[in-house]
Amino acid sequence: MNKLLCMLELQQQLNDATNGIGWEKGITKEGKPINWRRCIYMESAEMIDSFSWKHWKSIAQPTDYANLQIEIVDVWHFVMSLVLEFSNKAESIEELSERMAQTPEYRKLNTSIPLTFGSDLLLMTRIENVMRLSLIPISAEMVGALVEEFFELAYLGALNATELYRLYVGKNILNQFRQDHGYKEGSYIKIWNGLEDNAVMKNAWEEHPDMTPEELYEILKEAYPA
Repeated sequence: MNKLLCMLELQQQLNDATNGIGWEKGITKEGKPINWRRCIYMESAEMIDSFSWKHWKSIAQPTDYANLQIEIVDVWHFVMSLVLEFSNKAESIEELSERMAQTPEYRKLNTSIPLTFGSDLLLMTRIENVMRLSLIPISAEMVGALVEEFFELAYLGALNATELYRLYVGKNILNQFRQDHGYKEGSYIKIWNGLEDNAVMKNAWEEHPDMTPEELYEILKEAYPA
């Protein structure tokens, strides 16, 4: 299975459903401007809060590696969206996935060997590199470098290609669920019986690793405290 192709196709479908056909031109169906670069650096800033980086507060708090992985996957949604927008159908999704799969950085992820977390210092440096790249003017070189830097971050975040795919599919289904239950209107409930919905989704995958995306949606539907 071509995991990159599957993820790019799912992201295209999610963006089409959420933002409307033609979102690649930078405007949603409601006329709202889209800025994927801002999404990337703002989500990356949230990622840094997984670490006890403040020297004046909660200095003994351990790094929340589970949340870090969720945040890495959140940024991946926006990186893929930027890639799809920049291409704007000049390349097929199949061509995009093949080109990304050939990068040395992705090949490192394409392993069945469980990965281990890098040091917090290295992880934060990679996160800040992703932020820095998302702040410069967009170009083919910038997009290519951003994708490569993201794959390096995923590697340090102990996400091989299979884990990245599994968590991405889970978050993609959760995002669909959110849209179906009032996320855009502001009525969606994010904390479910004391757990954030991200954690509910991750726990569901761990309990049912072989379930289909459709089965995950049904589990979320049953757990939602509407």
